[in-house]
Amino acid sequence: MANPCEGLKVLIVGAGFAGLTAAIECRRRGAPVLLLEGSSERKQLGDIISFGSNSGRIFQRWPGVEEAFDPICHHSSGLDFYTYDNEFLCRQSWDAEADWGKMFNGHRGEMHEIVWDHALSIGVEIKMGKKVSEYFETDNEAGVIVNGERISADVVLAGDGVRSTARTIVLGFEDKPKSSGYAVYRAWMGTEKLKENPLTAWLANGQDHHAGWLGPDVHFLVAALQNGTACSWVLTHKDEADVEESWSAPGDIEDAVRTVEGWAPIVHTIIRATPPEKLVDWKLVFRDPLPTWVSPKARIALIGDAAHPFLPTSIQGASQAMEDGVTAAVCLELAGKANVPEAIRAYEKIRYGRVLATQKTGVTTRDAWHKADFDYVKKNPESVKLPREKWILDFDAQQHAHDVYAEIVKSLQTPSESKPSL
Repeated sequence: MANPCEGLKVLIVGAGFAGLTAAIECRRRGAPVLLLEGSSERKQLGDIISFGSNSGRIFQRWPGVEEAFDPICHHSSGLDFYTYDNEFLCRQSWDAEADWGKMFNGHRGEMHEIVWDHALSIGVEIKMGKKVSEYFETDNEAGVIVNGERISADVVLAGDGVRSTARTIVLGFEDKPKSSGYAVYRAWMGTEKLKENPLTAWLANGQDHHAGWLGPDVHFLVAALQNGTACSWVLTHKDEADVEESWSAPGDIEDAVRTVEGWAPIVHTIIRATPPEKLVDWKLVFRDPLPTWVSPKARIALIGDAAHPFLPTSIQGASQAMEDGVTAAVCLELAGKANVPEAIRAYEKIRYGRVLATQKTGVTTRDAWHKADFDYVKKNPESVKLPREKWILDFDAQQHAHDVYAEIVKSLQTPSESKPSL
């Protein structure tokens, strides 16, 4: 039996986790894949990133990836919550989720490198320094313009991030990002300085830890991992700065400390132990939900942050990006080279409602922490626990796409149901 993806040329833009997942999953199904990345060199950028069990099962299907992740990922059994003045609230255990699958939390750059290398090992062609200036499509092909060069394929999956250029061809106009009203100071560092202070020495005791401090419109999370040799922290706070110029810039230690004025000394100690060059000031941007992720001729589809940026409090941005990649690949496999538009429209309809519902959890969790009545919280400490939804985490995107594809395609043939609803 012929492979339905044989000869199906797939072009992917952006080598984040959405793009790499789409590339790996299309390649696993026999499609020749070209992945274009705008950066000209590989760097281990970023700090901690979290993948729920819904994306953990995707990693586990890629030979060798789980084994490479295990030594570098976080292995604490729960998250300890405190008030901003250091009153212990509760511990949220992850044990109840064990039956849903395995989650992976670690350094974004280290995990990204492992996935990148896996993509190369199975035959994904990756070209760096290829910044796309324009997208195009016809009835029979789609492609991009890079430095005047026209590169075409049967389908384009655009994972070009929150400032996506591909959105313009999908929407017909430029859609600018907006400030979410919040920003994050974040850092990844060694634990040498933490060892020197009795308040923080426990973070470097050879075990993995995870703790959070909550205050009015601010929250601070810290994780120790890699046997207590690495530490990551994030401080989310109100911020109305313009996002036009940059959403990521060097942070200032004193500015970060002022954000938690009057908080527990341990929080100040962790921030002041941070090497200045390790601190990043990251503006949380968002975009209104798009009416569609698919271009007019349905040969270009947005995936990942290009389609749906997530707030960090959802803890699902990267996982949903990976679900996009898997779903798009399954749809292309089931449709074959002759039916690319059908596959792309089905991908959108399969994913749209689930993504929108999951995005909303980021807002509800943020508001539960930032707008909390702390007199109530101290009397009802369990109220601060993260919602861990079975429908989100105990989910197999690959199996789901296979199960619903035929039904979705049939529904797309009914004009009144051809577009996803907001």
